[in-house]
Amino acid sequence: MSDFYGLNLNNLLEKAPIGVVIHRWDTSIKYANPAALSVFGLTLEQIVDKEATDGQWRFLDEAGRPLKFADYPVNKVKRTQAPMTNEILGVADHTRAKVRWFMVNAYNEGELDSENQTIVVTLNDISAFKQLFFFSDIVENTQDIVIVCEANNIKYPTGPKIVYVNKAFESLTGYKKEDVLGETPRILQGDLTDKAAMSRIQSALINHQAITETLLNYDINGRPYWIEMNIIPLKNKYGEVTHFGAIERDVSERKFHLEQLQFRNLELKALKDELEQLVHDRTIDLQIANEKLEKIAFFDPLTNIPNRRFFIEQAHKLIKSCNRRKLAIAFGLLDIDDFKLINDTHGHDVGDLILIELANYIKQFCRDDEAYCRYGGEEFAFAVAIETPEDLDCFTSRLITGIQNIEVSVAGQLLSVTASGGFRFCTTREDIDFEKEMKQADVALYQSKESGKNKVTITE
Repeated sequence: MSDFYGLNLNNLLEKAPIGVVIHRWDTSIKYANPAALSVFGLTLEQIVDKEATDGQWRFLDEAGRPLKFADYPVNKVKRTQAPMTNEILGVADHTRAKVRWFMVNAYNEGELDSENQTIVVTLNDISAFKQLFFFSDIVENTQDIVIVCEANNIKYPTGPKIVYVNKAFESLTGYKKEDVLGETPRILQGDLTDKAAMSRIQSALINHQAITETLLNYDINGRPYWIEMNIIPLKNKYGEVTHFGAIERDVSERKFHLEQLQFRNLELKALKDELEQLVHDRTIDLQIANEKLEKIAFFDPLTNIPNRRFFIEQAHKLIKSCNRRKLAIAFGLLDIDDFKLINDTHGHDVGDLILIELANYIKQFCRDDEAYCRYGGEEFAFAVAIETPEDLDCFTSRLITGIQNIEVSVAGQLLSVTASGGFRFCTTREDIDFEKEMKQADVALYQSKESGKNKVTITE
C-alpha cells in the first residue's frame, strides 16, 4: 500500500477496527485485514483465494434468514454494477453458534473489465446494537411502564432527561411520547408526592445505585395514582453508567386495599365471614367519595370544567414546561359581553345555560396541554404555550369567532352571545410572575370592553 498524505495505507488497514475484504472480479479474495479475518475465524493464508461461495461461512439477512449467494455483497455489486450501502447482514460460520451482525458496504474499484478491477467490502460490527432489537417488542408492549433517562444530568430542575417511554407509560399518564422526551420525570410529581422518597431516589441516582420506591404521581389531567418503581443503572460496554431505566407498575388499587386492611384489622377479624363483600362495598364507596372530593376540589360544579384553583396549579406547571422547551406563554381572560343584561332579561337559568354551552365549547377548543378554567362568574381564564405572537392572534381570533356561533334556545328562539378578551404574551424567562401577568391580561380585557366589545386585546 502506498502513502497518502503521509499516511501508510497498509498500516491503516491493518489496525482499522472495521473489517475490509478486497475481492478480485471473479469474487476470490485478494486481501483481508485483521478485523475481517476475526469475522470469518481464518488466517490470511486460509482466506486468500477463497471465493464468496465458500462453505466455511454464510451471510444472513436482517431477519436471520440465509442470504442467497447472488445477494452476497461481492456478488450483488458484481451483478448490479452498483454500490451496496449500509445494509445490515449477519455472518455465521461452522465454528460459531452465535451470529455476528455488521453494517456492510461494498463498491467496485478500478477500471471496468481491467485486470486490476476489484470489489471492496467493509464490515462494521453492530452486534451490540442489533441485540437491542430483540427486546424492543417486549419492552414496547409490556403492561409495566418503562422509562429511560440520561445519567449525565440528574440535578433539579432540568434533569434527569427522559429519552424513552413505552406505550404503557402513555396509557397510564395520558402524556404522548413526543411530549415527554427531553422532560424530567418530575412532571409526574406533585405537592403530595413523598419528599423523603424523592430524596432517596436522588441519592441513589447520584451514587449510580439501584433503588425501589413507591410514589404518588399525577397523570396529565391531575389524577393521582400510586406507582411502584424499580430504578436500575444502565451501563455501556465499558462499564460506564450512561442511563437509568425505571420499570414501574400502577399499584393504586393494591395500596388502597392494604391501607384499608390495616385500618380495619380488628373489625375484620370479627367479620371475616363478610370480608369479601365488605371490602368490595367499601372500595366502591370510597372510589365514589374520592371522585366527588376530587371534582369539588378541582372542577367548577356548574360548567364541569377546571376551577381557578386547578387552573393556577396547571398554569405554573405550563410556565416551567415552556421555559424548558424555550416556548413563549400567553395568559388570557375572557368575559361574556352584557351578561348582566342577559340575566335580567331572560333569568339566571338562561344565564347558567349560556355558561355551560360556552364551557363545553372551550373544552373542545383547547388542547390537552393548554390550561383553562371558569375563573369566576362569567369570566374564563387561559394559559397556552405559544411560539409567535402571530400564533396567539390566530388562537384568539378562532376563539372569539367560535363563541359568536354558539346558540342557546330560549322560549323557541335562538339566543347568541359575544365575548371580549384580554391576553398577555410573555417570552421565555425564568422570572414570569403569574399573578402580575394575569393582572395585565385583565387590563387588556378592560380595553376590549371599552373599545366596543366582541374582540380581544393582546399586550406584550
